[in-house]
Amino acid sequence: MPRTKIEWTEHSWNPITGCTPVSPGCDNCYAKRMAQRLRGRCGYSQADPFRVTFHPERLEEPLRRKKPTTYFVCSMGDLFHRDVKQLWLNEVFEVISACLQHRFLALTKRPSHIRLSGNNSLPNLWLGASVENQTQADIRVADLSNVNHWHHFLSIEPLLGYINLRFKPWDQQPGCAVDWIIVGCESGPKRRKCKPEWIADIVEQCGRANIPCFVKQVSINGRVSHDPAEWPAELRVRQTPW
Repeated sequence: MPRTKIEWTEHSWNPITGCTPVSPGCDNCYAKRMAQRLRGRCGYSQADPFRVTFHPERLEEPLRRKKPTTYFVCSMGDLFHRDVKQLWLNEVFEVISACLQHRFLALTKRPSHIRLSGNNSLPNLWLGASVENQTQADIRVADLSNVNHWHHFLSIEPLLGYINLRFKPWDQQPGCAVDWIIVGCESGPKRRKCKPEWIADIVEQCGRANIPCFVKQVSINGRVSHDPAEWPAELRVRQTPW
């Protein structure tokens, strides 16, 4: 399994793929574009390549890797989509529980749908919410804070405007604190504007709340840059909580 190009993880693991749009952050979905390119190949349907699909043949991939690794779970879909069956989730969680040497990061735009089926004793599973604007931050951060679990994180990508993260709800619920924040501009075709000052403000909010922040990518002179050496000094932040 090749290394992913996503800077904040080491490998991706996609036992479930596919999704449907729910908010503006979905408009230029890279996973949907990739699924379209893989139409009819690699387990992606010819007729509907981005349909929510279970790939049992991929389940054992983390089991075969002994070296401790950070996995992005379902980079090509949403683990908590309404069409994901509980049976599929149970099989995914069984693999995670059998691979305590690995760290698994699962992002969802549907934190209100998170269901762990009694598996909330998985210390190596990080649950994350993806947010892109103030409206979605207000909804999804609150929903994620209601999930009592070991580790939470936020992915603020694509950042489409100024966001006040309003960390107070996390302080009020012990065991539900946010442990990490990833932020970045949109990439790919049809990308929308992301002002560097929006990202700088997220970095500042994280600093005030003592939360590690990882700046993934920044728009510089109309292009997307993944090289921190090209960024303003205040954006050169790539912290992890481990």
